[in-house]
Amino acid sequence: MDVLTKPIIAQEILESLQTKIEEEKQVIVHCCFPASPFLGNLIRIWNSTVLIDQNSSHKSKLIHAENISIFPNWTPVPFMKDFWFTLVFSGLPKDCKSFDFKEEIPEEGGFFVKSIKRNSSDIYRIKISE
Repeated sequence: MDVLTKPIIAQEILESLQTKIEEEKQVIVHCCFPASPFLGNLIRIWNSTVLIDQNSSHKSKLIHAENISIFPNWTPVPFMKDFWFTLVFSGLPKDCKSFDFKEEIPEEGGFFVKSIKRNSSDIYRIKISE
């Protein structure tokens, strides 16, 4: 076979792969914890943090956290600097128009951001505070 010849893939296989791609869609949330005038601030995220579709009971689960510790560990927050971290969640339903970001934890002070408007890229930047 010629190196430049493009392989032919059956339409049924392409369609089944497309379904798999849609099932595997992920949601990326870049979170900003605003600068604090206090020394010694610590931050962490719980595995029980979810995105909740406002039109159904669907919850997208946290898959990965970057630049932040997962409970029970803590990450120090730099003095007087915004602190950014990134969370990756499982996909939201196709018909989801807006969702809530919620850290569902058994104590006070969980992060919560209401009514995040869905976009086509499923990449978001939010500001969180305690």
